[in-house]
Amino acid sequence: MSFLAQVWDWLTSSANWSGSQGIPLLFWHQLTLSAAVVATAVVLGGGLGVVLGHTGRGGLVAVNAANAFRAVPTLALLTLLAVQPAISLTWNGFLAAWLALTALAIPPILTNTYVGMREVDADVRDAAKAMGLTGAQVLGRVEAPLAVPFVMAGIRTASIEVVATSTLAAYVSYTDLGTYVITGLNTGNTVLAFGGALLVAVLAAAVAGVLTLASRALTPRPLRERTRSLRSPRGLLGAGASGLPDVVPEH
Repeated sequence: MSFLAQVWDWLTSSANWSGSQGIPLLFWHQLTLSAAVVATAVVLGGGLGVVLGHTGRGGLVAVNAANAFRAVPTLALLTLLAVQPAISLTWNGFLAAWLALTALAIPPILTNTYVGMREVDADVRDAAKAMGLTGAQVLGRVEAPLAVPFVMAGIRTASIEVVATSTLAAYVSYTDLGTYVITGLNTGNTVLAFGGALLVAVLAAAVAGVLTLASRALTPRPLRERTRSLRSPRGLLGAGASGLPDVVPEH
């Protein structure tokens, strides 16, 4: 029997779709951990990015510090947390994995949020203030909607990284799809390891697809239509002639 046939047999075996080590439960565990991490990163990193981007103060320092922190390997941080019983034993390893992965997720969200806020045209801000909008109203009605494409790009990047990296949570006894990968590697069971990795890839692709649709839905329609027109051949020609940038951010 070929390797791919063995993987297919493993994926379709009814024994792997039930119980505490079944695919649905481990799939849910990984999705729960990833969602908790990204939600925390959005609150912390996104909130800080909004404040710094709106005020324009201290942003470069915070963004550079956050990006520098990305140099810290997630596995190394997870290992440091794992040797702390008060952390590693809490919620069967969930707390250690959550802390390590949150550190991974904050930088792209913080950076993209800050850049998105600062990319809002100063003339648009001035026009909003001239209409009598307060600072909070300018933030909520003008800056935040226009920054959505950048913010969502950061969330999408962080989410994919978290889903892929959360397999390491199995090292601290948290049971998710990484359990298949780690167990397979430790026992030499390549079918188990490959099957687990394949399921992680499917989850990451699904999360990326959902967030892409969410980004399009949240982006203001005029901004969506302008981006679409710039992507067309005629739009690109017009943009080049008018001095507008030929490259627009992905939505």
